[in-house]
Amino acid sequence: MMATATEASTSVVARRLTALRQGLDELSAVAGILDEWADRLLDAFARGGTLYVAGNGGSATLASHLVGELVGKYARDRRPLPAVWLGADQCSVTAIANDYGYASVFERAVAALTGPSDISILMSTSGRSENLLRAAEAAASTGCATWAMTGPAPNPLSDLCDTTLSLPGRAAQVQELQQIAVHLICELIDERLLGAA
Repeated sequence: MMATATEASTSVVARRLTALRQGLDELSAVAGILDEWADRLLDAFARGGTLYVAGNGGSATLASHLVGELVGKYARDRRPLPAVWLGADQCSVTAIANDYGYASVFERAVAALTGPSDISILMSTSGRSENLLRAAEAAASTGCATWAMTGPAPNPLSDLCDTTLSLPGRAAQVQELQQIAVHLICELIDERLLGAA
């Protein structure tokens, strides 16, 4: 007997939620990375550094979201924090893509803007995007710290970066977990700056 559409969709939902719960358990197991990142970000900000964030597609959306939470606010009012989404300047992105190819869009921005006081977070579900690999190499050449948020490791981006938050699953699940990680970083920063809510 064939499953009804409702039964089939319930099965899909159940499988996805089970996988997400398992992913949350894995995120919990590496939560120490988020604590370390929050501390290091605040130290960099105190020394005049800036956070630069990049990603493609859904990861670009998460990169933009992280920057918005830091420059604006997450949950409580606090001073704005210096963060830049490298996809925001459409003129630069399209000019670089036109003149040098899309693989260079973040590399050239990182080379132009970053230095030893700064941190870059490169977000990718695959860890294989050429433009992020080049950005990691450019950051290393300027002395900028490089952190990656990726899907399952090992992958080329995690190999190039100083530290990696590697999350399990297919692209959609990795992005869901990255969204939670972004909010956790912001919550940790708020707590360190403002005390427990």
